[in-house]
Amino acid sequence: MRNRQRGSHLGLMLLASQVFQVGLNNIPPVTLAVLGLNVYLFLFPAAPLMRACVSVQQAYWFKDWRRLLLSPLHHADDWHLYFNMVSFLWKGTKLEHRLGGAWFIYLLSVFSLLTGLVYLVLEAVLTELTQDQSYSMACAVGFSGVLFALKVLNNHYHPGGVTYVYGFPVPNHYASWVELILIHITAPGTSFVGHLAGILVGLLYTTGPLKPIMKKCAEFVTSNGSYSRPASYYNSSGSSGYRGTGGGYAGNYQYAPHYTTDHTAPYTGGLTEEEQLEAAIRNSLNDRGQTNQRGAPPPYGFNLSDEDTAEEIRWRRLRRFDS
Repeated sequence: MRNRQRGSHLGLMLLASQVFQVGLNNIPPVTLAVLGLNVYLFLFPAAPLMRACVSVQQAYWFKDWRRLLLSPLHHADDWHLYFNMVSFLWKGTKLEHRLGGAWFIYLLSVFSLLTGLVYLVLEAVLTELTQDQSYSMACAVGFSGVLFALKVLNNHYHPGGVTYVYGFPVPNHYASWVELILIHITAPGTSFVGHLAGILVGLLYTTGPLKPIMKKCAEFVTSNGSYSRPASYYNSSGSSGYRGTGGGYAGNYQYAPHYTTDHTAPYTGGLTEEEQLEAAIRNSLNDRGQTNQRGAPPPYGFNLSDEDTAEEIRWRRLRRFDS
């Protein structure tokens, strides 16, 4: 765990640029608030990094459990923050539109806490199996574990889609695992166990008991609270039911970390707001690729999403209407 690097904050400026290119009005409120909180805690940390990171030694041995809350919201440097938040901007926008703001903030809270707990369990198991105490002292910080959990959830909602990992098409069902391995090979400084913890939490939600448990807890709170549960709070897929926020997206295309394009923004006339947002984020991420080509550090284990062009989105809509 290294101390935060001081520099020009170029990553922070690029993040602000991309947020404004997407448009503040196009970012759902929970996604925008969580992104803003991460930026605020980067500029004004609640604790130094060595007191915010989570490890078996610090959290379990020394009973400093507050690290489970602090570690996902602190980042090692501005590039760490930049790549995590650009990834979250894309995933959060899609998932919040699909799930609704209330369920999404609930989901993020549970994922943040559980990712840290699963990380501790995995590191403790590795310590016992190898008798190597360094696993218990490995201290992790950053939002990447939560992002891997969101990646699993997003891919679950888009079966049959394709993710581009380092330029290679991978079925969504296997994308998280392939990316986990490739990141460990190409960026050994990242936390393999932290990313793995995120994938396991995502699977607990999509295929395990986590989602039913969260539903039961939410139903208990709303039934005993002073307010009534909103209509269509859950639909058959387990999503929170705010009408008009539907999330019918066709596949998930990921931006390879060293692949750049050079083209102007496509014409977006006739697209819905969500489809225009998809195209806007794609064009914004293209600018990130051009910056990397000029010498920016490699991403902290994340490939940024690249959606279809506006013409492809429009063609897909027309095809759907014709069928």
